[in-house]
Amino acid sequence: MGVEVSGATLGIVGMGDVGYRVAQRSVGFGMKVLYHGRTRRSVGDEEAVGAVFCPLEDLLSRADFVVVAVKLTVDTRRLIGRRELSLMKPTATLVNVSRGLVVDQEALVAALQSGGIRAAALDVTHPEPLPRDHPLLFLPNVLITPHIGISTHATARAIVERMLQNGEAAVNGQPVPDEVRLP
Repeated sequence: MGVEVSGATLGIVGMGDVGYRVAQRSVGFGMKVLYHGRTRRSVGDEEAVGAVFCPLEDLLSRADFVVVAVKLTVDTRRLIGRRELSLMKPTATLVNVSRGLVVDQEALVAALQSGGIRAAALDVTHPEPLPRDHPLLFLPNVLITPHIGISTHATARAIVERMLQNGEAAVNGQPVPDEVRLP
């Protein structure tokens, strides 16, 4: 049996494009949305999805579902560790759609085995794929997808179109729309 999301509190860690789209989808389920990120969204964005900005500790302690949607940086590596997991409700579910290294997997295994949190849904792990003997693969309260949670025909088409736009801009000496600059 699953867990009801209607009326539940959703905590989103990282309210960039992906986090915001998760918030938009939660509106249809009547979820309360808390979020934490480097920067605060505009008042209009917050009102559109009923989102409330709050400190990470508050989000973790209040949310029924915590969706992690941050970019992997030096600051976000192991952002969710033992301390953060201990702040979560024992009935909470952690969902990681960012990068595997954002969550301390050893701490996650301990929290899941001890009942510190109810469950985890992971679209990413580190490494990918996990070794066949990794404890996460044997826990009944874990769902792991092989980094394909976003995989649909429409998404694949949009990704290819963006790739072509970026390639065309580079070939024509124009600014690349989705250029990633490394420090």
